[in-house]
Amino acid sequence: MGFIDEDYLLETDAAAALYDAIEDLPIVDPHNHIDVVEVVENEPWSDIWAVEGATDHYVWQLMRKRGVPEEKVTGDASNREKWTALAEVFPDFAGNPTYEWVHLDLKRRFGIEKPLNAETADEIWEETKRQLADPEKRPQAVLREMGVEVLCSSDDPTSSLEYHERAETEVEGVEIRPTWRPDRALKIENPEWSTFVAELDEATESGVETFGGFLAALAETHEYFAERGCVACDVGTGTTPVSKPVDRERAAGVYEKARRGDGIDEAAVRDFKAYLLGFVGRLNADAGWVTQLHVGAVRDYRESLYESLGANAGGDVSTQDVDLVGDLDHFLDEFDGEMEVVLYTLDPTHYPSATVLARTYPNVSVGPAWWFNDSPFGIENQLERVAAVDLLANYAGMVSDSRKLVSYGSRFEMFRRSLANVIGRMVERGRVPHDNARRLVERVAYDRPKELYGL
Repeated sequence: MGFIDEDYLLETDAAAALYDAIEDLPIVDPHNHIDVVEVVENEPWSDIWAVEGATDHYVWQLMRKRGVPEEKVTGDASNREKWTALAEVFPDFAGNPTYEWVHLDLKRRFGIEKPLNAETADEIWEETKRQLADPEKRPQAVLREMGVEVLCSSDDPTSSLEYHERAETEVEGVEIRPTWRPDRALKIENPEWSTFVAELDEATESGVETFGGFLAALAETHEYFAERGCVACDVGTGTTPVSKPVDRERAAGVYEKARRGDGIDEAAVRDFKAYLLGFVGRLNADAGWVTQLHVGAVRDYRESLYESLGANAGGDVSTQDVDLVGDLDHFLDEFDGEMEVVLYTLDPTHYPSATVLARTYPNVSVGPAWWFNDSPFGIENQLERVAAVDLLANYAGMVSDSRKLVSYGSRFEMFRRSLANVIGRMVERGRVPHDNARRLVERVAYDRPKELYGL
């Protein structure tokens, strides 16, 4: 087997045949961090660093790990200097999925077969710069080339969705839908929460002076998103998805204290989050939306990085310290059969709990191997567990979860090859007939996410 050749990740003849069946299926990506402005404005990328490194936290983290100074990661160095710095350490990325994604990008999008290293950096820079001048290498054309059919972005409730509205008429062949993400509303312990409340007040016609007004304002934004094609809500619960019965009077009292700037203790924070998660769930159920719960991220863990660069700079980690079953029981019982719920768990030690919850509640699906787990190892490990405990036919499917547009094709290719490899092994071992295996990979790769999200 050669480097990223036609048999890449495919260990059996059955896997190769199954991949042939799904290789060219359109991409449906229900969760990502696409820059909708970039897509609508459709300006050309300046160079290969702008394509591959400027927004990719995975690249940043690995460069830091290999000793590249921050100036050449997120600092004031030129894009060419950053690209050269990346190339010099890139061979050391081998084994990490970032190594394969970038090479897949270079091969699939630019026809470049040579591995990236110090010797090839200049040649690849010049060749990609030449190609990026072609209108067919602008964002909208690249999305179409990758076969992207639907993208669901991640959006704050206060967003005007102006560019989503423009995308309906200005972006051909790709459907871009918003996703309502109320994380900032729940984080009442965060100093930035008051800023969100002020922005919510400005964005809506409902006053936020009272708790009832705050809830009405959130509901107003929810309806606004629904009118613009939203089909899902995404909640990053952090380390603890708080779920328990809390009455409205208690939540209102906590809200009022927080608005006055009075201190609120941990119990008050938990009660407010629990009430609000239930309120959000009710909005979603009534609208027919999917509720996506992302569990287990510890944000901005590396303090020095947060202090120097702020949030979303590559300083997040995962934790095992989550009682998924205990924390979600009230929420899952309250909405049992009422709406679709997708569980994303960041630490793989939570896969056993996620799969048994999905097996127990027909309206709960296991979300894809996420973030630190979206490697061939992580994907196959998770798929095998879902198949053994729950049902792969009810798996939520793949999402890119990416801020880097050009990587959508590479990430979905890695997933589809890994999926074909897992099911191919079942065929080779006599566990599944080939025809049934083919139906299953087609469903997981394409049909299931369209069905689940009503796309």
